[in-house]
Amino acid sequence: MRLLCATGGVCSRQPTMRSSLLVRQASRAVVQSLAPRAVVAAQRPLSSVVRAVPARSAFSRFQINSAVRAFSVHVESVPTLGDSITDGRVIQWNKAPGDFVAQDDILCTVETDKVAVDIRASASGKLVEQLAAEGDTVKVGAELAKIDTAAKGEAKSAAPAAEPKKEAAPAKAAAAPSTSSPAPASAAPAAAPAAKKEAAQPKKEAAPAPKPVVVKSGERVERRVPASRMRQTIARRLKDSQNTAAMLTTFNEIDMTNIMALRNKYKDDFAARHGAKLGFMSAFVKASANALMRSPDVNAFFNDKGSNSEIVYRDFVDISVAVATPTGLVVPVLRNCENMSFQDVELTIAALGEKARKGGITIEDMTGGTFTISNGGVYGSLMGTPILNPPQSAILGMHGIFKRPVAIGDKVEIRPMMYVALTYDHRMIDGATAVKFLKDVKAQVEDPSRMLLDL
Repeated sequence: MRLLCATGGVCSRQPTMRSSLLVRQASRAVVQSLAPRAVVAAQRPLSSVVRAVPARSAFSRFQINSAVRAFSVHVESVPTLGDSITDGRVIQWNKAPGDFVAQDDILCTVETDKVAVDIRASASGKLVEQLAAEGDTVKVGAELAKIDTAAKGEAKSAAPAAEPKKEAAPAKAAAAPSTSSPAPASAAPAAAPAAKKEAAQPKKEAAPAPKPVVVKSGERVERRVPASRMRQTIARRLKDSQNTAAMLTTFNEIDMTNIMALRNKYKDDFAARHGAKLGFMSAFVKASANALMRSPDVNAFFNDKGSNSEIVYRDFVDISVAVATPTGLVVPVLRNCENMSFQDVELTIAALGEKARKGGITIEDMTGGTFTISNGGVYGSLMGTPILNPPQSAILGMHGIFKRPVAIGDKVEIRPMMYVALTYDHRMIDGATAVKFLKDVKAQVEDPSRMLLDL
């Protein structure tokens, strides 16, 4: 069925029961308002009455369509952002009012304490209104935007049509002086670029460029920018870790000769077969997983409840790997590392690292973790003391590989050496346990065959 509007036109949309009722009510009101015509019109069928309504009537096609569209506005709300997260801050809008959005298009980005979340449209239509500005804090479930689902593709067709109108005005102004002597048709295309240049020139004069800031010799300048939610959370958690745990660090050094020889020998075959580069992280993750299974205290954590404190042991190994991103440090988790092979570790680390750098890391990717490995060696670090990632009880810090003279038997040789550091919670882990754990990792990396034989 096609619906006739008050102007005599035809609505392209199939009427719903409610929209049909609106049209009938509008038609009856028009009949009552038109005094002489109403008597005649009331004796005719409803369809002919609708056709008889003049175009100037208050119940025009626009008003009827507006009444129907009032029921097609979809309100987009802030979705669940993760466990224990109740709000976030809008850091960027990707769509402006009037833009057409398709389902699953990114409307905006909301930054939480742990990660930035892309808010996607759950319906297609035209973005009518933004209910939160950039920088505003929004709670989970709060209204974020309004989308007119009845305006299918209207913004796409309207946007390109607006640009030629702006260019048409300068073209007419340029053609005005030549009315006395008409120019040939071939000269018209040449006039268009000139008109564009003339139109562009006033814009530059209206908005002059700001004067450059000249810093005099000896002058000191400081600037302040608001800290992101993620940076605030990192600062708070690290300081809480220092204030809560009884942190102590033990050091050792690893001769990387054998693991480097193994990597150089098989890296091409490994990449060809598994599609990933063979690095040193897989060896340290596998060695740490084996050592954690043999030292359950390092894999546990101390749950401080005063007089009811308890120790929580885990029979699985989930290792958090620190990854630097443009917005801060994130620690995605490798699950069940005790069952992983070298290729499993390398493929998972590569996927999580790429995801983190693109800003697609989720709360679930960083939840949990029983142990952390931080690799400062990629930045050339010689030695450092890592800070615990609570509620974990230990963290292993890797550092750069540098050639140093070392005693091998009764001879001095130049070997590629790496300093390693284990920071642990002394409330949970005794010093002897921490030293034995680090020596276990050292032995496996220096002799990779021990990992194969589970020694």
